[in-house]
Amino acid sequence: MLTSLALIFLIGLAAASICQRICLPRIIGMLATGILLGPYVLNALDSSILGISSQLRQMALVIILIKAGLSLDIGDLKEVGRPAVLMSFLPAIFEILAFVLLAPKLLGVTLLEAAIMGAVLGAVSPAVVVPKMVQLMETGYGTDKGIPQLILAGASLDDVFVIVLFSTFVGMAQGGGVSAMDFAGIPVSIVLGIAGGALTGFLLSLFFEARYAKEHYVRNSMKVIIVLGISFLLFSLETWLESILPFSGLLAVMSMACVLQLKSETFVTKRLAEKFGKLWIAAEVILFVLVGAAVDIRYTLDAGPGAVLMILIALAFRSIGVLLCMPGTKLNRKERLFCVIAYLPKATVQAAIGSVPLSLGLPCGRLVLSVAVLSILITAPLGAFGMDITYKRLLTRKAPLR
Repeated sequence: MLTSLALIFLIGLAAASICQRICLPRIIGMLATGILLGPYVLNALDSSILGISSQLRQMALVIILIKAGLSLDIGDLKEVGRPAVLMSFLPAIFEILAFVLLAPKLLGVTLLEAAIMGAVLGAVSPAVVVPKMVQLMETGYGTDKGIPQLILAGASLDDVFVIVLFSTFVGMAQGGGVSAMDFAGIPVSIVLGIAGGALTGFLLSLFFEARYAKEHYVRNSMKVIIVLGISFLLFSLETWLESILPFSGLLAVMSMACVLQLKSETFVTKRLAEKFGKLWIAAEVILFVLVGAAVDIRYTLDAGPGAVLMILIALAFRSIGVLLCMPGTKLNRKERLFCVIAYLPKATVQAAIGSVPLSLGLPCGRLVLSVAVLSILITAPLGAFGMDITYKRLLTRKAPLR
């Protein structure tokens, strides 16, 4: 395992640096490293680290979600409330609709299989989007109109919505029925996630203040460990409560960090954000290299040109969905275009659930996995590169956050 970690860090960072030097997003180098080192090309990573790959990716995602919550301006988020809610489901609905309408003709699947495929591909990747939005909030790009906050909130909710739809469609394909309760789980998951995280953040802030009042000061490094441990528990609650209550661990973590920011002194929040930023340097490499390692590039050969065309058409439908979320906002054409670009990348969700239909023995399983892999290879670099080269041109900048 130690050798594998050394390869992940050293080759991943080297590839990211090379990409940065030739004006490509660092993520492309890390994803390429994962694909190259992964079990489907060189098979250079130990099976023990691949066995816990999913957990390591979740840990890395938790770190950037905490940093996002500590950096999020709640005042700006309130101003973009309605569009953020629309962004959480409307683009995904349009993308799934594109598959339902066109995949039966282009790929020869049934309507239900097309819906499953659309649900797999319908989620935007928080692993790609969240770090970029955090960077924009720190540098002040688009923050005067709450654009990073809008995209960050929408992308976080989007995953919850799409995964519930995916589970419902898969249940139908296996012969199970569908009930109103399946869809009722979406708002319940969102509300419980936000409420649970907010309560945890409030209690944490009281604990830190109480320790300070008793002159037993909790060092910032210790606070990081405590916050990280509680965040892992919140993320795990989603699995523990799966058969009892729908709960979004992703939203709970970010909500906790937001409340902690509101209830803590500004300098404390800043120090915590800085420390989680340093943790993210290592976590970022682990996340994207392991996402790349989960990509079975052999399946791209099975997809064919029809799948590429279907993905591109679905992205066009998705872009229409994003634009329909914008009426009534203060965003100009350039800023709306940036929102469209930011909603293109797919990676973590597709890597996580793309193989589920195949593992369940569904007839469409192999094709769904092929299209999921192809979508990662097309949209993750496209979205990351698009955001990197356009944000300075499409967004206005205000003074960096202090």
